[in-house]
Amino acid sequence: MNSLYQKTKLGNLELKNRVVMAPMTRSRSINNIPGDLVATYYEQRSEAGLIITEGTSPSPNGLGYARIPGIFSKEQTAGWKKVTEKVHNKGSKIFVQLMHTGRIGHELNLPKSAKVMGPSAIMAKGKMWTDSDGMLDHPTPLEMSKEEILSTIEEFVDASKNAIAAGFDGVELHAANGYLLEQFLHPSANQRTDEYGGSIENRIRFILEVSKAVSEAIGKEKTGIRLSPYGAFNDLFPFPETHDEYSLLAEKLNQIGIVYIHLVDHSSMGAPIVEPKTVSAIRNNFKGTLILSGGYDAIRAEKDLTSGNADLVAFGKPFLANPDLVTKFQKNIPLANFDESTLYTPGEKGYTDYPFSS
Repeated sequence: MNSLYQKTKLGNLELKNRVVMAPMTRSRSINNIPGDLVATYYEQRSEAGLIITEGTSPSPNGLGYARIPGIFSKEQTAGWKKVTEKVHNKGSKIFVQLMHTGRIGHELNLPKSAKVMGPSAIMAKGKMWTDSDGMLDHPTPLEMSKEEILSTIEEFVDASKNAIAAGFDGVELHAANGYLLEQFLHPSANQRTDEYGGSIENRIRFILEVSKAVSEAIGKEKTGIRLSPYGAFNDLFPFPETHDEYSLLAEKLNQIGIVYIHLVDHSSMGAPIVEPKTVSAIRNNFKGTLILSGGYDAIRAEKDLTSGNADLVAFGKPFLANPDLVTKFQKNIPLANFDESTLYTPGEKGYTDYPFSS
């Protein structure tokens, strides 16, 4: 029987338990460089068998939000090295989530030479926080040329190599929640007429090319991906071909041989429920590790692990105010609530100042 607290394997790695800390943007990386405060934050939460970092940009163009980290410069890579050393010293494993924000961004959050780009020149509804001018509408992205698509793939590869140099155990490609990789999947954001748009096969091409290039560069056992079928973040919504597209995508990712798919269900936050038939199709078509996340508590996690629905379970918000979440689960200690007003503010308040249970 699989238990939340049993050791398990992820590719070549041994995890001390099946608890995963889900990626969560925290906006504490001043000048897009993770500092000592970020290292302390992850060290505090190293009871998890696997930590997946907050979304981290592989490119200046992908830094859509204020104060999110990158991993494309020497300074950023050095900052992350402090993080991985602290986490490894606590016996946990850590993957960096590579998140290119694509059209979800604003020029005021980007370095001067960078640009907001996407599969097509279609503006996302909604607004974006900028530290200089507050909330502003999303701009219309520049449609990526074929050359820019290829150079972006190379940016993912270079960032993945930097991640391994920084001591990460692997990378998670963020193809969920409305960011660049997922933007290519949705006909509402991708209206290209070349080989990257139109049919399902064409819309999944960019994700597959990134996945293949990264896995060849750093190893299949070090490459994972996050998907959010039926999600409703950042102006991307379910569409008639969602089931067929994700079923085929899982099959093709299995052929590449990446180590895991991390499937997120945001129905607990008001998004449409992920269709059980789609989860089953992904489970059947992909033979690697399946991580499930979205509104889990320990009881529900045990149920899905025991039934074989999942191999690992990721927890997000419970980790914010409960750095020793695994201990609290095991001892049935009531969980603390996080302060929503400090989720994305600079500094230690609401970040590293939550108390441990003992």
